[in-house]
Amino acid sequence: MNLGRLRAMLLKEFIQMRRDRGTLGLMLGVPIMQLTLFGYAIRQDVRNLPTVVYDASRTQESRALVQRFDATGNFRLRGEVSSYAEAIKRVDHGRARAAIIIGEDYARRIKRGRPVHVQVLVDATDPTASQSAIGAAQLVGQTANVSILAQRTGLPIAVGRMPFDVRVRPLYNPALKSALFIVPGIIGMILSNLLIIMTALAVVRERETGTLEQLIVTPLTRTEIMLGKIGPYVLVGLVQLTAVLIVGHLVFRVPIRGSVLLIYFVSLLFIVASLGLGLFISTLVTRQAQAIQASVFFLLPNVLLSGFMFPREAMPNAAAAIGLILPLTHFLQIMRGIVLKGVGLEALWPQVLALVGFSALFITFSTLRFHKQIG
Repeated sequence: MNLGRLRAMLLKEFIQMRRDRGTLGLMLGVPIMQLTLFGYAIRQDVRNLPTVVYDASRTQESRALVQRFDATGNFRLRGEVSSYAEAIKRVDHGRARAAIIIGEDYARRIKRGRPVHVQVLVDATDPTASQSAIGAAQLVGQTANVSILAQRTGLPIAVGRMPFDVRVRPLYNPALKSALFIVPGIIGMILSNLLIIMTALAVVRERETGTLEQLIVTPLTRTEIMLGKIGPYVLVGLVQLTAVLIVGHLVFRVPIRGSVLLIYFVSLLFIVASLGLGLFISTLVTRQAQAIQASVFFLLPNVLLSGFMFPREAMPNAAAAIGLILPLTHFLQIMRGIVLKGVGLEALWPQVLALVGFSALFITFSTLRFHKQIG
């Protein structure tokens, strides 16, 4: 090995790296930004679950019980509802992750020394978040038993039947199987990751080989070129969706409780939004290596801030707000709503509108940026 030639080669590579300021900036800046953002945002302890209360008793005793739940920090009260059906509806629509149900005879049974039951409904589509809520509800039951027994006997603990019983009912995923939570999320991750990277690389590759300039001199408009570039990948995305749905249902026993047609409709919107983002990335870079690095910059927030792996309820407000500008966040809420809860557009229309907006926005930005770049 000739050390002189090796030294010259290394010097040449460092000089070339310094000249390519775009790639160098991505290599140095992206890890620092990601470490700062994700180190601040990712938390495992789930607290402040949005919670509604159906208090049929409406007494001082029932209000004191609600305050016990609130004091745990795991439940964030979002108001009261007027019926059990309304409580279920709030959880179905995603406006609450838990519901506390207090019966009409709660205070009367407490005063008479008779056993009393309180039901807590928990959205168990996310096993991590639901386990925290279940544990907190059971803790409330234990502390309430100690308090009631102490009042009756004058002792902190008494032997006998527990007078207070908190019955937790996990909804949609009673066995708390992680596969039921992960598989719908994997559908979004597969579509997002592959389509963004493939689209960004396809356009940059054509620019590097010179074939993009050949398209520009044709009678096609810039918009037609952009739409033509994403057309085949829309079909690829739908094929990927079909394959993952079939495997998820047959292998992992993931039920599909809602409309399959609605799944394909919202998936089409998400596919277009992902392809539009890939096109937008392709207009920001000039090399395939830069396209891959820029795609990774967008993909990691998708994984960590969308609710795919970590509960969004555990994130600080700033990180949760960043997650809202990711199409995957809304797509995951839709997929889990349709697949696990069986709800429709009446519950998911805000997320569907968000996907429509993302699709239009990314395609428009990509086309405008493409105009500017070519000009």
